[in-house]
Amino acid sequence: MPAMAFQTTLGWSLISSGIVTLILKVLPGDSLWWGLLFLVIGVTVLYIRS
Repeated sequence: MPAMAFQTTLGWSLISSGIVTLILKVLPGDSLWWGLLFLVIGVTVLYIRS
Protein backbone atom coordinates (compact mmCIF):
# COMPACT_ATOMS: atom_id res chain seq x y z
CA MET A 1 0.00 0.00 0.00
CA PRO A 2 1.42 3.42 -0.91
CA ALA A 3 2.24 5.74 1.97
CA MET A 4 -0.35 8.31 0.86
CA ALA A 5 -3.15 5.74 0.85
CA PHE A 6 -2.06 4.53 4.28
CA GLN A 7 -2.12 8.08 5.67
CA THR A 8 -5.57 8.68 4.17
CA THR A 9 -6.87 5.40 5.62
CA LEU A 10 -5.35 6.19 9.01
CA GLY A 11 -6.84 9.67 8.92
CA TRP A 12 -10.31 8.41 8.09
CA SER A 13 -10.02 5.73 10.77
CA LEU A 14 -9.17 8.33 13.40
CA ILE A 15 -11.93 10.68 12.25
CA SER A 16 -14.56 7.94 12.16
CA SER A 17 -13.54 6.52 15.54
CA GLY A 18 -13.77 10.02 17.00
CA ILE A 19 -17.25 10.48 15.52
CA VAL A 20 -18.33 7.05 16.78
CA THR A 21 -17.05 7.91 20.27
CA LEU A 22 -19.14 11.09 20.27
CA ILE A 23 -22.20 9.17 19.00
CA LEU A 24 -21.74 6.54 21.73
CA LYS A 25 -21.86 9.32 24.35
CA VAL A 26 -25.25 10.41 22.98
CA LEU A 27 -26.87 7.03 22.24
CA PRO A 28 -28.86 5.32 24.97
CA GLY A 29 -27.95 1.86 26.22
CA ASP A 30 -24.68 0.00 26.58
CA SER A 31 -21.92 1.35 24.34
CA LEU A 32 -20.42 -2.17 24.05
CA TRP A 33 -23.36 -3.34 21.92
CA TRP A 34 -23.26 -0.21 19.79
CA GLY A 35 -19.52 -0.73 19.29
CA LEU A 36 -20.05 -4.34 18.22
CA LEU A 37 -22.84 -3.26 15.86
CA PHE A 38 -20.64 -0.61 14.22
CA LEU A 39 -17.82 -3.15 13.94
CA VAL A 40 -20.08 -5.63 12.14
CA ILE A 41 -21.38 -2.90 9.82
CA GLY A 42 -17.83 -1.76 9.04
CA VAL A 43 -16.63 -5.28 8.23
CA THR A 44 -19.72 -5.85 6.06
CA VAL A 45 -19.11 -2.61 4.13
CA LEU A 46 -15.45 -3.50 3.55
CA TYR A 47 -16.42 -7.03 2.45
CA ILE A 48 -19.02 -5.73 -0.02
CA ARG A 49 -16.66 -3.12 -1.49
CA SER A 50 -13.80 -5.55 -2.11
